[in-house]
Amino acid sequence: MYHILVVDDEENIRQLVRKYANFEGYKVTEAADGMEALEICRQCSFDLIIMDVMMPELDGFSALRRIRQQDRRTPVLMLSARGEEYDRIHGFELGVDDYVVKPFSPKELMLRVSAILRRAGSHEDLRELYTVEGITADFTGRRVLVDGREADMSPKEYDLFFYLVKNRGIALTRDKLLNDVWGYDFYGDERTLDTHIKLLRKTLGPYSGHIVTLRGVGYRFEG
Repeated sequence: MYHILVVDDEENIRQLVRKYANFEGYKVTEAADGMEALEICRQCSFDLIIMDVMMPELDGFSALRRIRQQDRRTPVLMLSARGEEYDRIHGFELGVDDYVVKPFSPKELMLRVSAILRRAGSHEDLRELYTVEGITADFTGRRVLVDGREADMSPKEYDLFFYLVKNRGIALTRDKLLNDVWGYDFYGDERTLDTHIKLLRKTLGPYSGHIVTLRGVGYRFEG
């Protein structure tokens, strides 16, 4: 049974998510704010965290930043009443796997939860290293080095980067990237892909040119 932590200062939101999550067979623990979530995470591990952004005491972004200091692997789905690109980028930089804007459909939320949990349990790393210029992709260790320094990436950034590298030299359409990296049941905004490409290029720094934009098609990794 998957164990989900739901963090939201609105009790009605927590109860709604719990109701639908329980129906799907998930175990749910609740937290009313970021500080309570931090304390709970110190005592228990979870398969997924659903976290609101705007909360008293400690907002969702700040709570996630502190959680990520100890836990880089647990998937996180962020809830927010704001859908601006800045907020999405900030969340992805902190390691958010998905971003849902309120008000939301509980059924769609559960579909996203299911997709995240399936992806989290299906990673198969290649037993090899790949190096081009100052970039080293360690598939086995799930690490990326840029000029010898380990890059700080979110789980989804790793997924996207490794997929691009494994398919280097191949023109990858936007639909194929979304289907293969996010899953065939991806229900998010297509801009999610562009946001992650921007983050990857920022991480790669002087080597960002290896990710080539194919106008009207998608992207290709050259190396």
